[in-house]
Amino acid sequence: MADQNCLVTNDWICGEYLRSRSHELTEATLQHIWITAVSVLIGLAVAFPLALLARRGKHFAGPVLGLTTVLYTVPSLAMFSLLLPLFGLSAALVVTGLVLYSLTILVRNILAGLQAVPHEAREAARGMGYGPVRLLWEVELPLALPALMAGLRIATVSTVALTTVGSLVGKGGLGNLIEDALPSLFKAQVLTASVLCVLLAVAADLLLLGAQRLLTPWTRIRRPAAASAGAGIAKTEAG
Repeated sequence: MADQNCLVTNDWICGEYLRSRSHELTEATLQHIWITAVSVLIGLAVAFPLALLARRGKHFAGPVLGLTTVLYTVPSLAMFSLLLPLFGLSAALVVTGLVLYSLTILVRNILAGLQAVPHEAREAARGMGYGPVRLLWEVELPLALPALMAGLRIATVSTVALTTVGSLVGKGGLGNLIEDALPSLFKAQVLTASVLCVLLAVAADLLLLGAQRLLTPWTRIRRPAAASAGAGIAKTEAG
């Protein structure tokens, strides 16, 4: 009875809301995950060739970085309005907008990672007969992974938050629940949807962090080695 009364009294925390609206919450969460995942993956696929183009020289880097930065500064309402004639009120409208927003983060981080690859590593690979494509995939890209994954994590968390804006066209996942609840200030729905958004962002970041650690095992080896070297130096000085 107490759980049912929390709906009547419009409490922020309400177990009955979770029980009675579980299907609605699950559906909104899955839509949120789907839109976020598709947007980030497409954004990564578009950002990679743009980063390769930008690193060819300042004549390419300026326009590419400038365009992606300008796109990021466009307000979401204006962005969706500009895309509306092309996609209508559909999920494609939201995904396209989110892809454009993700480019400034992904392109810059991929470019930074590729530029940070040591010149000696490139020269050694060329000396072993590596061509441009093999050099990119087997040498440069693995060494650029830490920066790339850092950008991917930022872009994913940002996209989880921006997906809620898709509620403007009815394709915002958990944002739909928040928008529906605000006019009547349905507290349990506002709080639950907001908390789920935060949990999705944290879960996505942790998953990508775990993937980063698996893909870049050498970054974990350096720290113990550096610590051992520091301890050895200190011991020598003490002796």
